[in-house]
Order: sequence, then C-alpha cells, then structure tokens
Amino acid sequence: MEMPIDMQHQAMGYDRTATMFSPEGHLLQVEYAEKAVRLSPSSIGMVCSDGVFIIADKRIDDKLIVSESANKIYEVDSHIIASIAGIVSDARVLVERAQVLAQQHRITYDSSIEPELIIKEISNVKQQFSQYGGARPFGVFLMIAGMNNKKPQLFTSSVTGNYLSYNANAIGENDEKIKEKLREKYKPELTIKKGIKVALDIFKEIQGSKFDLEKFELFYINKDKIERIEGDKLREFVK
Repeated sequence: MEMPIDMQHQAMGYDRTATMFSPEGHLLQVEYAEKAVRLSPSSIGMVCSDGVFIIADKRIDDKLIVSESANKIYEVDSHIIASIAGIVSDARVLVERAQVLAQQHRITYDSSIEPELIIKEISNVKQQFSQYGGARPFGVFLMIAGMNNKKPQLFTSSVTGNYLSYNANAIGENDEKIKEKLREKYKPELTIKKGIKVALDIFKEIQGSKFDLEKFELFYINKDKIERIEGDKLREFVK
C-alpha cells in the first residue's frame, strides 16, 4: 500500500524547516501554520458607506475567564484596528509592532499613518520568518481596518506575508464558508449598522445552535472615531 503524499513528506523531512520546499513546491511549515489559523475563532471585516468595522467571535466558554481580557480585536491607532486569527501569543507580537510603528510615524511626521503601511510592514516581518532558518512562521492571519483621508480601508495579511485589500473578508474558522456568504450579501452601499447585521446573520447561519451573541465583540470606525461594543449591547444591531 502506497504511503500518502503528506506522510511521505514527513518521512523525508520536508516539514522540518520553514525554508525547505517539498518536491511539489510547498513550504509545509507554512501550510501547517495556515491550518492552525483555521482552528481559531472567526472575524468578519467590512467596508461600508459610512466607515469600516470588524466583528469577532471570542469563543470564551470558561466562566472563570474575564471576558475583557480575551480580546480578538485591538486598537492600533486612533484610526486603525486589527483583528487576529491563529496563535494569540504570535499575534500579540505583531500587533505591538504595529502600534509602535503607528506611534513612530506620528512623532516623526506629525500625522496619522496609512493603514496599508501598517499591513505592509507586518507582512514583511511574516515573510522573513518563512525564509530564514532557525525560526518558524507566525501562525497568524491579521486583518487591519482603518481610515485613510476619511476613506475606509480593509486589509488582510496571510501567514506567508502576502496581503490584499478587501471590501469584505473573513479570517479564522469556516472562513471560506463565510466568504461565500459575504459574496452573496455584501453591497458597497451598506451602512455600518446594516453591515453588522449582515455579519451577525452570517455567523448565526454558520454556527447554528452554537451561536451566542454574548461571545462577540465589535469595533467600528466612523469619521476617524473608534467605537467598541460587545456582548448584550450588540442586540441593537440584530433588530
């Protein structure tokens, strides 16, 4: 009986370092990191007619955990937010790097940094960790939302260090299913309030009986102002 390809690769050592390509041209450590990301709770980001938002499932099942300490969305600057999917400790390093970059830009240029400069720098760091030996890839997808001269923008960076701009996107568990729903329901004229309802409806449809509004947190940016809402306060968006 012939051994499956992935087992052959493991036996031959192609997955022992992030810098070794398999005969098919894959970096197996990078692919393993992507699988880790898809075990993480999901986030949805959306560009709307009046701003941009990210809503995330925190998936806290232990009542001993203080909910506010398990954030999935972070404030990078007064006009930029970031959501993560994957290994939280890895993500914390990248988010803190983004925060420092935003602060340095304000001090140096006396102006707010463009969201794309943030995602580009973080993506460069990720790429380096898939190229050099002695380190493993960051097991993180990072979603950045922000305002650039009052224009809402949304970017997502993959494990490999690639990044793209999106009108709407999802990262984490069931991301492909969620993106299929977003392709059906997203419209550029959606307001933040209507967009949030669309996102919550998608989560409810995907999660079924496991859906619990109390486990979600929301950040949205409207006119360069960040608002944070979570738990029961989200009910106003599902009416």
